Amino acid sequence: MLETNFTPFPILKTDRLILRQLETSDDKDIFSHRSDEKVNTYLEDFRHTSIEQTQAFINRVQKEITNGKTILWVITQKGHNKFLGTVCFWNISKDEYKAEAGYTLDPIFHRMGYMNEALKKIINFGFTKMKLKTIEAYTHENNEASIKLLLKNNFKQETIPKKEVGSDRICFSLTSEIG
Repeated sequence: MLETNFTPFPILKTDRLILRQLETSDDKDIFSHRSDEKVNTYLEDFRHTSIEQTQAFINRVQKEITNGKTILWVITQKGHNKFLGTVCFWNISKDEYKAEAGYTLDPIFHRMGYMNEALKKIINFGFTKMKLKTIEAYTHENNEASIKLLLKNNFKQETIPKKEVGSDRICFSLTSEIG
């Protein structure tokens, strides 16, 4: 059975990172991140234009976590609570044992291996704790860093997207080797 009870919230740790729960007090960091020009380069419907929009987003995500529809972690460095970005599973399908991975990272932390570390950790969590069978990820066809990250983590590019997306999006999937 697919596990989507995220209470208590699973805090994940890597060598350099802590993936923690999104808090209401993260609103300024999330707003800054989601309104950043570089962060939005390859994203659709991501940009926030007001702190109120960000606060509504945080409330929605917290409800979706409670309802087992989404799980989103804030990425921080060990020893610091500084916001680096987010990584999540969303569009969780209990019937199909699958979820979609999403991730963003503050540009000043690009090319340091942080997102690879975070993604590896949630992939392991998704397959071993949640019992997912498939993890999907959609990225912009020109987002070379995201494509490299997915390929490095053994995702395979799909020839036909699993859902309707913009013509500039490509789909990747990873299937569990467990069970």
